[in-house]
Amino acid sequence: MPAAQTDMMKKYVIDLEVKSVAALSDRHALLKLTSDRPLPAMLPGQFVEVRVDNSPSTFLRRPISINFVDRDSNELWLLVAAIGDGTRTLAAAKPGSVLNCVLPLGNGFTMPTRSERTLLVGGGVGVAPLLYMGAEMLRGGCEPTFLLGGRRAQDVLEADLFGRYGRVLVTTEDGSLGERGFVTNHSVLSSERFDRILTCGPKPMMVAVARYASANGIECEASLENMMACGLGACLCCVEKTVEGNLCVCKDGPVFNIKKLLWQI
Repeated sequence: MPAAQTDMMKKYVIDLEVKSVAALSDRHALLKLTSDRPLPAMLPGQFVEVRVDNSPSTFLRRPISINFVDRDSNELWLLVAAIGDGTRTLAAAKPGSVLNCVLPLGNGFTMPTRSERTLLVGGGVGVAPLLYMGAEMLRGGCEPTFLLGGRRAQDVLEADLFGRYGRVLVTTEDGSLGERGFVTNHSVLSSERFDRILTCGPKPMMVAVARYASANGIECEASLENMMACGLGACLCCVEKTVEGNLCVCKDGPVFNIKKLLWQI
């Protein structure tokens, strides 16, 4: 489904039960949430606003990318980076507890055609939306290639899960896993040609990926991670300057075609 259509999807405020919590690293946790009713339709690239209870310093919901939707188990997966009071509280959630969520929010990635060779590039916790995207691509007959990066081996998240849906390539800054360097240094970018690139992660990484795509005439979409509070475009704290003026990342994104962004200037 093109990104422009996803903002018309119905949004829900629902309580979801924490089914399990797994530590993926010293600061990343995978939460699997479920409900006694079928989960709403959600698309790769969209996100959830989660209310944080029992954290006196956290007043606003926290935006978390949709990591995966398991329809067979009726599970929503959220990959949480515990970097502040709010996200640390979420990462410490116990099975059986309840999280109040607003979902699905934002616009997702454009689904490639079967004939397009597509590279999904993620860094750190930015890999989160790419797992669900890769799964949906494969289900539609388009096998993705994943390029995952991190500072060290422990920071490359869910590599084994990505391997279920396509080829996985890795870079680490310290060379402890895969090729040494940044994702834009990986040899695949000089040895193979891709028709489309989808990326999510730290902004410097996404800017470098966008510039590579632009220089090589490759269609590219980036999922931005600006600070988002309301998730509905009302508070204006996530504004991004674009060729169309200031746009709210939570409502008009978080996925943007790089041609809309001012990163190339």
